[in-house]
Amino acid sequence: MDAQQLLARARRLAATATADRRRMLGITGPPGAGKSTLAARLVAELAEQAALVPMDGFHLAEAELQRLGRRDRKGAPDTFDSAGYAALLARLRSPEPEVTVYAPAFDRRIEEPVAGSIPVTPDVPLVVTEGNYLLLDSPPWARVRTLLDEVWYVELETSERVRRLIDRHERFGRPHAEAERFVHASDEANARVVASTRTHADLIVTFTPETAPPPLAE
Repeated sequence: MDAQQLLARARRLAATATADRRRMLGITGPPGAGKSTLAARLVAELAEQAALVPMDGFHLAEAELQRLGRRDRKGAPDTFDSAGYAALLARLRSPEPEVTVYAPAFDRRIEEPVAGSIPVTPDVPLVVTEGNYLLLDSPPWARVRTLLDEVWYVELETSERVRRLIDRHERFGRPHAEAERFVHASDEANARVVASTRTHADLIVTFTPETAPPPLAE
């Protein structure tokens, strides 16, 4: 599917929402595949019809990762508050009249989640959420899939995806050698976990180096 077809599919999903049942679209895929960019572009095109709520807002704080001994594996499934993420999705799925729900964001400049950053008003018919583990079937992640109407899996040629990941880490201050080490030791381990969930997606969106949208200016 091209960009316009994807937009039309998201718009059709939004059109089926009701006052007490919001539609939920998940976009998943391995790190660096382009899911954040695709999600952001869909929401920008849909304007007031959609809100973007990234899974990354549920990263555990750096201090907690350090306490748990998981800092070097940041981005792995057990470095997120997955139960909290599922609870927020459940709340968003069933909007309450006149109640704005506030979701957390993730600030890459400080590498920390920031609470109360994203307002979702009750009149928004579609929430787009993106992240690595939307299709993971181990608890407590398994609940996430039950709360989403559709999940799209985004993939990109591995060499290009890795190149983009290294560039991203460098943009946010990692020296090149350190960025390479982190990508191959951590990001790619997570990518293999994500790839194992591909067959559970409702739609596969395949990018090539030529068709992949440029990364967001975060």
